[in-house]
Formats: sequence, structure tokens, C-alpha cells
Amino acid sequence: MTRFGDKAAEIEKMTGVRQRHWVDDDMTTADLCQRAAERLLDQLGWERDSVDAIFLVTQTPDFRLPATACALQGRLGLGQHALAFDVNLGCSGYPYGLWLAMTTIASGTARRVLLLAGDTISRTVDPEDRSTVMLFGDAGTATAVEADAEGAANFILGTDGTGERRLIIAGGAYRRSKDSAEGIGTNADALYMDGGAIFNFTLATVPKLVSATVERAGGAEVFDAFLFHQANAFMLRHLAKKSKLPSDRVPINIDRFGNTSSATIPLLMTTDIAERLTSTKTRLGMFGFGVGFSWGSVDIMVNPLACAETIYFAGLHE
Repeated sequence: MTRFGDKAAEIEKMTGVRQRHWVDDDMTTADLCQRAAERLLDQLGWERDSVDAIFLVTQTPDFRLPATACALQGRLGLGQHALAFDVNLGCSGYPYGLWLAMTTIASGTARRVLLLAGDTISRTVDPEDRSTVMLFGDAGTATAVEADAEGAANFILGTDGTGERRLIIAGGAYRRSKDSAEGIGTNADALYMDGGAIFNFTLATVPKLVSATVERAGGAEVFDAFLFHQANAFMLRHLAKKSKLPSDRVPINIDRFGNTSSATIPLLMTTDIAERLTSTKTRLGMFGFGVGFSWGSVDIMVNPLACAETIYFAGLHE
């Protein structure tokens, strides 16, 4: 990003992003999630017909309709009994996706759920908007969730819809009044981010979310790791310090991947704490927050997991 001159160095210092991965023009979020799902299903040895539901958490689907999850049911060769739909959430999407998967299982509707989460935000940014083009990366993830008599999780979820225009792509849908794009940049088809408003929302909301989650669990010491949506390195360190969380239990990988929307938390799991997750029971606190405004936390104890190796495609940007 040499074209941004000294500003590029300032943004890197603030966000912590040194590199991120972008897809080529012919690749979509669905392609990334399909590859992740295929590898995970093969590693687990799950028969495709044993998957009862597939949920895709994304804000960059293949088409406005049909739901991309329906297409992925077919592309993955899952049984026609499987329910499938998209969830239009970004930064908070992974906690919501886990809640949806576990609720579906608890209802008796499914025993095995495939949760896909990811975005290709590079396809939405204005290349001249340094606040977004230098922050966001692309990623797709797959999480397999199945019934477990001993499994349990606690969720805290919330929404403040007054923040709808603070992180938005105003064009391309059906609200087309002449004022629909007022105050959100010059290109209604590109991602617009009001960084100051999002920063203020985060500082006002997330510490309370962390405090409520930790208090309900009985204290920070019961957690083995705290997995935050990777929004901004400076912000994450501030949140950890303000919440009095031990820094060695708050992994940060935004320097290597950028902000990958709903994929940030599962990406932390496979790249930063995979060794622990595959070897022992682990209690995790997960925190997603952002576009909407929307936020959610998960307090979950997981048995040793199978973590598929991360697949890297061409498209590294530094």
C-alpha cells in the first residue's frame, strides 16, 4: 500500500495489520467454505448423508438469491433431508452461528450440523479508501457440531440497530430512496465504515459483555483462552487490559490475516491454539462484535477437537 505513503504506516500501527489474504476475482466465500468443509468432513470421517443442517454465516453470498447455503448443500453432496440457510451477520456471526447450531441440535431437529462462516470483504472495499482496504482480509471456515450429552455452552447475545449505517453497503439491495446513501461515502456499492463510531460502540459494549460472561462463569481464571473478533490490534489489547484478562490467553492474529469478519474466531482456533484444542479439554470465551450493531459471547467447554490444516490461496497482500 505504498500509494498511501506515510498514512499506510500510521494505519498499520493502529490496526496491527501487516498482511492479509485476498481471493482472486473468480473465487467467492462459498468456494472458500466449501474447501474448508470438504477437508473437515474427510478428516472427521463423517458421511455426507449424516449432516442434518448446514448454516452459512456470511455477508458476501454468491447471489442475492437463492441462499448460498442451499447451493453448498448440493456442492458438498449432503442429503436432501438437510436444512440449509444463510445468516446475514458479520463480526458477531460466529457466536450466533454456534448458538443456532446448538439450538438446532437441542431441539432434536439435527444431530450433526455444519457451520460455515466467512467473507470475501475484498470484493466490497473501495480501493481508494485506506480505512477499509488496508484492514480487511478474506477467509472461509467450517465447524462441525454434533450432539454431546456432556456438552454445554452459555450465550449472551445483543443488538443495537441504531448503528445500522455505521458499517454498511447501501447499494445493491432494495432501499433506493434518494437519501439512502447520504452520509456514507461516495460509492454506495462499496463498504463504508465509520471507524470512530465503531470504536466508541466497541468500548461502550464489549467490556460489559466480557464482564457479564466472566462473572457468570465464576471468574476469568476458569478460561483457557479468550477469543475476540479480530477487529483492530490496538482495540483488542485495550479491551483485554480493561477487562483484566491475562494477555497470554488472548491470542491475536490480525497482523497475519487482517479483519476477516465472521471467520476471525474460528481462524484463531485453527492457527493460534490448535495444538491445545487437539490435545485436551479447553474452556473458551468467544466474543464477536460489530456490524449491526450486533454482539455475542460464548462460554463453552470443548473436548479435544479435530483441527484441519489451514489452506492458503494466492493473494497475499502486504
